Amino acid sequence: MEKATFGGGCFWCQDAVFRMLKGVESVMSGYSGGNVENPTYEQVSGGGTGHVEAIQIEYDPEQVSYNDLLEVFWTSHDPTQENGQGSDVGSQYRAVIFYQNEKQKELAENSKKALEEEKIYNKPIATKILPFSNFYPAEDYHQDYYQKNPEAPYCQAVINPKVKKIKRLFHEKLK
Repeated sequence: MEKATFGGGCFWCQDAVFRMLKGVESVMSGYSGGNVENPTYEQVSGGGTGHVEAIQIEYDPEQVSYNDLLEVFWTSHDPTQENGQGSDVGSQYRAVIFYQNEKQKELAENSKKALEEEKIYNKPIATKILPFSNFYPAEDYHQDYYQKNPEAPYCQAVINPKVKKIKRLFHEKLK
């Protein structure tokens, strides 16, 4: 098993998307990249901890590659939006790939470069690629939020369209 850590806006969205993939054993919502140990949601939301809402994925590389995860990651967020995703705005929602080792760094940089060369966006890619430094699990009520609250307005308005998009584009990689 290997780990991947991504921040792509609200962790509820990323959690819902990555849970669907074959080879993904677990997804944990949490906080990464900041300078406060064991931050709370309120602290991170205040913007002073340096953390982003992130997910940590434990996956089987025999079933799903890191490149597959990157492809889903790039597709599941707007890589051109600085400090946010959609109406979720703030430094805690910035998009980041936290690489765990040099191979992940190389793959992430190559995928970002390829995306830039495709010129499908009319703005520069804002998603950062940074070394993994820490990950703190979020409070229990944030874990697997979409599965537990599918009728919640945020799930209906924001998460559902992302889930549908991933199901349409990556159906062969789903559980």
